[in-house]
Amino acid sequence: MIRVFGKFAPYVVKTLWRHRSRTLLTVCGAAVAMFVFCFVGSVQEGLRRLTADEDAQRTLIVFQENRFCPTSSRLPQDYVGRIQKLPGVAEVMPVQVWTNNCRASLDIVVFNGAPPKQLRQARELTLLAGNWTEFETRRDAAIVGRNVAQRRRLSPGSQFSIGEMSVQVAGVFSSPVPSEENVIYTSLDFLQYGRGQDFVGIATQLEVKPTEGTDPDELARRIDETLKSGPVATTTRSKGAFQTSTLSDLVDLIDFAHWLGYACLALVLSLVATTTVMSVQDRIQEHAVLQTLGLRPARIFRLVIGESMLVCTIGGLAGTAVALVALGWGGMAIGAEGVTIAFRPSAQLALLGSLISVVVGIIAGVFPAIQAARTPIVMALRQA
Repeated sequence: MIRVFGKFAPYVVKTLWRHRSRTLLTVCGAAVAMFVFCFVGSVQEGLRRLTADEDAQRTLIVFQENRFCPTSSRLPQDYVGRIQKLPGVAEVMPVQVWTNNCRASLDIVVFNGAPPKQLRQARELTLLAGNWTEFETRRDAAIVGRNVAQRRRLSPGSQFSIGEMSVQVAGVFSSPVPSEENVIYTSLDFLQYGRGQDFVGIATQLEVKPTEGTDPDELARRIDETLKSGPVATTTRSKGAFQTSTLSDLVDLIDFAHWLGYACLALVLSLVATTTVMSVQDRIQEHAVLQTLGLRPARIFRLVIGESMLVCTIGGLAGTAVALVALGWGGMAIGAEGVTIAFRPSAQLALLGSLISVVVGIIAGVFPAIQAARTPIVMALRQA
């Protein structure tokens, strides 16, 4: 940017400050548009992380056939032993899921019950506060994802109740998988035998870890074939495919939302371009005088481009920064049927927002810059 301005940087800054109300409104408009763009981008990024990582592709989820909400899936827990005997199976973990809302919600609460020792091996959870011992030894204890803890203001020792579900917070954890941080983990027994629950010997789903070199799709087919003769038919899919299917309505909505992101970019482009055109129109004579003093049209072109880029970059960086802070502080997530998508800031999102701000600023200034550079000096000086 300094190279674009050269020694005329003070002149460009003074020009923008001369019309500070217009400049400020343009900067604010660009900031708001980039704020929305980053929020939309974080949702799309969260969905990609949820469904496309290596664990999501390798881990298999066994679910009751033709069931959707976790409360409607009931698998006999003895299926664990039958699956474990199949070749290519490394581990099977029964999971009982309870959620306060099966529909799409921005404040969904999801409980996952699993054997504590098995859970510790199956998940890469890092306790930020509290201890594992209390979670493993106390039946009504729970460890809470940091996003849930942040939203609900929970800490070790807190009592958390929702509906008939009430747990003692034994710890707060973080995870390399952002969606995990919106989950509350309890022991399997707690959700099976808890107040108002009738899930003795029942699991919502079974998580299967294949051994190295095993084809997950082939193993999924064998699992369903083996359990076909059991009391409950099953559908086995990779975790990523299962989550995509579960969130199908939200996936369609998120896919549509990327057009909102493009609309925000178009808004910034038109806003900055309009402001730059107005600025150029106000300074036609001024640019003509600069050319009579020896500035070539190419220099005038770069000055107008630099002015447009400066306004857009300041607004874009401000909007991106506010969005990243809001995403990091809010711990927000959207979910349905017990599966959540985390909104989380990232270096990639920050870099993308910054780069787009600069590029849009350059594009927005091209037409006004050409207009300023091509205006004949004599004609410009005659304009009142």
